[in-house]
Amino acid sequence: MTQLSVFLRNFPLYLPGYCVLIYGSVTPIKPTIIPRKEHSVSRKWISPNAVRVLYKLKEHGYYAYLVGGGVRDLLLGREPKDFDIATDATPNEVKKVFRNCRLIGRRFRLAHIHFHNDIVEVATFRSMVSDEPEVSEAAPAIGQATGPAGQEPFAQEEAAPPAVEVAAAPEAKTKPPSMLKTEGGMILRDNVFGTPEEDALRRDFTVNALFYSIADYSVIDYVGGMQDLRNGLIRIIGDPRVRFTEDPVRMVRAVRFAALLGFEIEAETYRAMLELKDQVALASPARMYEEVLKLFLSGEGEKTYQLLRKTGLFGVIFPQLDRWVDTEKDGFPHIWIGKALEWVDACVQAGRTVPPHILFGLMFGQYIEEKAEQHRSSGANALDAVTRAVSEALADQVQRVQIPKKISLTMRDMYWNQQRFEKREGRYPRFFLRRPGFGDAFEYLRFTSETTGEKKEIRAWWKEFIKSHPLAPGEEKEIQKLVEKKALPKRRRRRRGGRGRHEGQAPKPKPSQPH
Repeated sequence: MTQLSVFLRNFPLYLPGYCVLIYGSVTPIKPTIIPRKEHSVSRKWISPNAVRVLYKLKEHGYYAYLVGGGVRDLLLGREPKDFDIATDATPNEVKKVFRNCRLIGRRFRLAHIHFHNDIVEVATFRSMVSDEPEVSEAAPAIGQATGPAGQEPFAQEEAAPPAVEVAAAPEAKTKPPSMLKTEGGMILRDNVFGTPEEDALRRDFTVNALFYSIADYSVIDYVGGMQDLRNGLIRIIGDPRVRFTEDPVRMVRAVRFAALLGFEIEAETYRAMLELKDQVALASPARMYEEVLKLFLSGEGEKTYQLLRKTGLFGVIFPQLDRWVDTEKDGFPHIWIGKALEWVDACVQAGRTVPPHILFGLMFGQYIEEKAEQHRSSGANALDAVTRAVSEALADQVQRVQIPKKISLTMRDMYWNQQRFEKREGRYPRFFLRRPGFGDAFEYLRFTSETTGEKKEIRAWWKEFIKSHPLAPGEEKEIQKLVEKKALPKRRRRRRGGRGRHEGQAPKPKPSQPH
């Protein structure tokens, strides 16, 4: 390792008023302690189960802090979605304290404390450095003498003794490393435990690195998070380029928090996002699916969408959809996605649950309809055209966001069922009303009718028909069962007698039944 690289690995990165060595040891930091009378966090606003866990850890002699978004939201007067806890107890020690504990995770080892209808997540303070020595990229062969770096191995002065056959020693099992990174610096595994200071500095944004101590009910601030909270800033902790390289999904989270809280992204953090946005493509598609649901089902989906477009992240997450948005139809730009997310926001803010297939069905709706129209123009029938359009759109998308197959099938049925609303004679409307998927299809019809101004008469007719033909309670349960059954994966039927039979061997005759 050159002197320059050694210097760079230990060069101090300055936070506002604090000094930390990103790859070396952490300089002791004197935190800002905000006493109970100077902040708004109260135990009565914290989940009783979370309070129970905090006190039990404290009683067993461990640090017990409420951390993350829960503290941030309580300070802002918002209702937290969940309450996470950090402690100096290791996951195995937490499991010994709580009988209702399960350990999960590989990248980050976590303890889940299970209650009747609640789960409290407990994490051990994480360190900023690995406790293991670095392994060189290529180890020398066994028995080979090596010289100084960059030179040939030393020549052996004496001839080696004749080889003697010995029994091969069993290969030792190597313990997987606690911290694992790619060559580019992205973290794959991180289970090195540390101190509260190190854990605060390892968190993503300053406003998410505030701790609430159950010991004296104070708020502990190691990174200037309280000041950024007052100023309405989303600022990443440490060097933005290093932190975004370690975990590119942090850029997506920065957008989500800025849109959700109505904050601005700090200037240096924002510049690094513009520079490194393409690295989001390296994130796991399964993880990105969960992140996209958080982005657009928070109640601020349309604002999030506009900020994603502004930073260029939308084009990395949804490349095909982004190119389609940039084109025009009949001389007008595509505004469908923004309208769809406004609809979703209104539903979420009204307390309604929006399932993922409705979210993606609305977002991709016009894009898939245009693809289906192209297939129909080429001679495909209506169902095949819709099926091909959905398959093509989501086959490209699954490389970045892993949308489950059951959701794509539900989306296909929702689009296909739109033509059924045209049939309003005889007993057909009553039959269609009781089909699984009618509710999803009607939701899509309502949105498209209100957005485009088309099919208003059809929407009004079906709205009146639904009101005049309510479903009985038993029918609603039966339809729900059919919907759930349809969502389950089909079980493959096992061939009887097909395997294990030799070629040319006739199947054994069944024994005759006595008369």
